[in-house]
Amino acid sequence: MSIYREYDIRGIYEQELNEQSVTRIGYALASKIKGEYVAVGYDARDHSPILFEYLVHGLNAGGKKVLDIGMVPTPVNYFCNYNEFDGILASASVMITGSHNPSEYNGFKITIDKAPFFGEDIYALGRECETIKSIPKVKREVTKIDALSRYVDFLVSEFQHLKGMPTRIVYDCGNGVAGIVTERIFSALELHVKGLYVNPDGTFPNHHPDPSDEHNLEDIKKLLATEGDIAFAYDGDADRIAVLTHKNNIKGDMMALLYSLKMDKPTVVGEVKCSQVMYDELEKRGAKAIMYKTGHSNLKVKMQEINADLACEVSGHVFFKNRYFGYDDAIYATLRMLELVHDGIDLDAELAKLPQVFSTEEIKVKTTESEKFKIIDRVKELLKTPPAHFPKIKNIIDVDGVRINFEHGWGLVRASNTTPVLVTRFESTSQAEAKLYEDSMNKLILEAKNSL
Repeated sequence: MSIYREYDIRGIYEQELNEQSVTRIGYALASKIKGEYVAVGYDARDHSPILFEYLVHGLNAGGKKVLDIGMVPTPVNYFCNYNEFDGILASASVMITGSHNPSEYNGFKITIDKAPFFGEDIYALGRECETIKSIPKVKREVTKIDALSRYVDFLVSEFQHLKGMPTRIVYDCGNGVAGIVTERIFSALELHVKGLYVNPDGTFPNHHPDPSDEHNLEDIKKLLATEGDIAFAYDGDADRIAVLTHKNNIKGDMMALLYSLKMDKPTVVGEVKCSQVMYDELEKRGAKAIMYKTGHSNLKVKMQEINADLACEVSGHVFFKNRYFGYDDAIYATLRMLELVHDGIDLDAELAKLPQVFSTEEIKVKTTESEKFKIIDRVKELLKTPPAHFPKIKNIIDVDGVRINFEHGWGLVRASNTTPVLVTRFESTSQAEAKLYEDSMNKLILEAKNSL
């Protein structure tokens, strides 16, 4: 059951994801899908095509036909939920990907009726898989479709106005699947580009494909310093992005502020880890800013619910419903950022106008799966009568963990939905106070842990 996670299914190839487990997943999943067709794609890992065949067997046995979209970025898989191919519209899609996990991992991101399949639905699927005794042998029903070319053509058409722009662009695909679309799109738009590690290689020989980790950006930073005006980096399946200038590594919340400059009073959804600067600045501009739970599935659902224009996570998931379909797509986010530059927006100058704050990165506190949510509940109890050492509290937001607003900043502690850790983050107008908030929260977390 450990492979069934909050947002997806994820495990180690052969040990956890093997013919028996994956065929069962396909068979059980088929019963959740009303329509006839499921679009299935996969990332660059060597075992992804093998898992594809296991999944196809399960889906076919459950009465579904498969649209084979081959090796693609995750956004291309999502794209299939919104576009017909030879008159066929998929009722669901499955992306076989380990995302930014090490090469021995793989997994499944599932969309049904244009909505993410996650949370209790995934856990229930896991429980159902445990009860399956046998799966019938049936005829393989797979139709190959060229979703990749349709996706490329769509983006090239949408961004024709960028054709030939003089900006020097450098980018790092980390040997993930981004490279199979970036080269085609950039070439069609006649952009001045230089790419690193563009060829897909599921062993990730150059660096880990996780652009939220600064260590993985060293090579692209060197290239940017000598040959670029702006840089982009992608995770393994191209649904997360890093944007770098000569002065800034622009996190997802600051990207949202920049993107919203070209939108008329948008509604923007941010996660609980986003800077208060983002929420405050959006409100100042007349936009509507909503704070919600971390997690790409949570944000997509919330966007649909309130018809938001844009959503973001600090880690680089950016979701556009404004002029797009409402899912996280690092390639589309690249072109929207280039559009800002093309339209004369100085990214660094815009960021320099913002109030200066001191923010920590995500700080992870190791715990156990059984204790992590109990600690959060205990922290909430302790905050009802805070200890004498604790900074003055303005208010508490508990939409996802505990986010405490202090007089000059905020602190967050939440339980990760995917790993046995607590995630903390702190921000203040003063570095000393950010450290005070961090130290005070750490003492409270320790007290909560010791009292279990």
